[in-house]
Amino acid sequence: MTGTIVFDPLLPWLAIGALAALGLFGVTLALWRGLRGWAWRLLAVTVLAAALAQPSFQQENRAPLSDIVLMVVDQSASQKLADRAGLTEDTATTLEARLADRPNTEVRRINVGDSADDAGTQLMSALSEALAEEPRGRVAGILLLSDGRLHDLERAPDLPAPLHLLLTGKETDWDRRLIVKNAPAFAILGEPVTLTLSVQDDGAAPNERETTIDISVDGAPAQTFAMPIGRDVELPITLPHGGMNVIQFSVPEADGELTDRNNTSLVQINGVRDRLRVLLVSGEPHAGGRTWRNLLKSDSSVDLVHFTILRPPEKQDGVPVNELSLIAFPTRELFLDKIEDFDLIIFDRYKRRGILPAIYLDNVRNYVEQGGAVLINAGPDFATAQSLYRSPLGEVIPGAPTARVVEEAYRPTITDLGNKHPVTAGMLNQDTWGRWLRQIDIAASDDAEVLMTGVDERPLLMLDRVGEGRVALIASDQAWLWSRGYEGGGPQLELLRRLAHWMMKEPELEEETLFAEATGQTMRIIRRTLEDSVGAVTITHPDGTTEEIKLEETAPGRFEATFTGPEIGLYRLAEGDKEAVIGLGPAAPKEFEETIATSEILDPVIASMRGGAPRLEDGIPALRNVGEGRPAAGRGWIGITPRNAFETVDVTQTPLLPAWLVLLLASAVILAGWLREGRS
Repeated sequence: MTGTIVFDPLLPWLAIGALAALGLFGVTLALWRGLRGWAWRLLAVTVLAAALAQPSFQQENRAPLSDIVLMVVDQSASQKLADRAGLTEDTATTLEARLADRPNTEVRRINVGDSADDAGTQLMSALSEALAEEPRGRVAGILLLSDGRLHDLERAPDLPAPLHLLLTGKETDWDRRLIVKNAPAFAILGEPVTLTLSVQDDGAAPNERETTIDISVDGAPAQTFAMPIGRDVELPITLPHGGMNVIQFSVPEADGELTDRNNTSLVQINGVRDRLRVLLVSGEPHAGGRTWRNLLKSDSSVDLVHFTILRPPEKQDGVPVNELSLIAFPTRELFLDKIEDFDLIIFDRYKRRGILPAIYLDNVRNYVEQGGAVLINAGPDFATAQSLYRSPLGEVIPGAPTARVVEEAYRPTITDLGNKHPVTAGMLNQDTWGRWLRQIDIAASDDAEVLMTGVDERPLLMLDRVGEGRVALIASDQAWLWSRGYEGGGPQLELLRRLAHWMMKEPELEEETLFAEATGQTMRIIRRTLEDSVGAVTITHPDGTTEEIKLEETAPGRFEATFTGPEIGLYRLAEGDKEAVIGLGPAAPKEFEETIATSEILDPVIASMRGGAPRLEDGIPALRNVGEGRPAAGRGWIGITPRNAFETVDVTQTPLLPAWLVLLLASAVILAGWLREGRS
């Protein structure tokens, strides 16, 4: 129970002051004139002014409130190294018991685990949220049980009480870690990309200058190299293939180091082509020739060389030879010397006229067998004796002409095989496509994959693999009608884009492939095939254990499943003769970037309220009461600041000048003053 005097004025304080000043002026005037009752006048002014101020005696019935101690327990991955987890839990249990034995004290325990999306340890965020839920006037102390490796110091709150970091880890701890710097997400095929690697020893590490590093690409057997410690090393790497390349770097675990979780790093780089170099050979001017040229030139990633025969040799019109062209076309250079520089060669309605000798076309055949790509857009001449099929190139063409040209309107149709093949799969609304008006009758070879048909289900689009290369044959020169919007047009641009990417062996257009797409620790496994069914996928974990997962068909020729990896690292997938690798989780988990326990990160926050950072390996510190603003830590002890907070249960007010007393006093004083001055 406590009591104080409070005022509840009837008038504003300014008005009361003005009235009191006016009364004092009257008293002063009476004193100046020598009136004997001036003292009674002064007493009357005082009583009336006090009455207007309404003084009261206020009594509060208070209930004491307990002090709150926040205990933030770090349970992140780095706290599970060595004996930190056990030490932390034992310390938390002991301190909870000690605090519970203190009078008028409560403990709020906040457990902080690993954050999502590899955000690291978010201790200050958890502390800010805890402080927002508690009255700041009751918080007597904050205990933080951690290794001091947090990643959100910028969110440190304004502290109402001392913060103490009870530091796990030992002074003798040391760790070796592998760091991969400036690893790009994309790289140009054929061009080296430079990665910067370094091996760092932290803590009380032994004095070693060198170790070894293993480098593996896509899960292949690793190559071992010497690696200096404490120095950056630049490593140029040329990606072996397009699509995702998974490169694993690892250094061996050293005796006595804290963990080997940061001795391995996965880098995933997507290999892309800089530019697509295309040679377009047009046999003669026709309505679709400009469409091919415009289509290829509209893509900024395509370097196009266009070879067009505008005047056939058999035409005799008397024009001098030196006026037929501005420069001599470098046919020998293109078809013999530099043919390997091209990614794709397109023959658009080309027929043999002696302009390209047989040796040139034979070189094109060799180019295909050694990994090149040829697309043939066949016109009526393909069915004649001058057909490209009658040249050395015919050995790699996936279909033989029957010498018949069908002049009939038809709508291209995707075959059952085409619905599975990535070049034509998913091309919907075939009923709305415009019709083509001509088709070359082709007898497809046994190895050819027929993806589209035309009149009476005759082969229209055929693909084949020859040696290391690929060949495509379109048995019509009418595809340009789609680009002109004839009868609604059709997906010419998408079809030709997919064709080009399939011929460039882009992984996303392979018809027989196994790959996975990762999102955090979850991967989506995709098996694309032309078969009707596939077997289960065998998954090999980073630790060497295996398990199988069945795939479900999600579209024709496409089977999928999802899998969540229990740990970060490289996973190997296998189904039949198809294999793939993928890395789950971050390349270098933030929790293991630095693992040596330290108070340096939190020192500014601790110093703001004069807290401490004792090591738990020296024992659990004792708890003491300290005054606010005083040093809150010393050798073997940490301080808690009692808050002495209370809750007001009841309030009573007793007027010091009730109305009857004011009336009595005012009347008595006025009467006394009148009598005193009346006798003068």
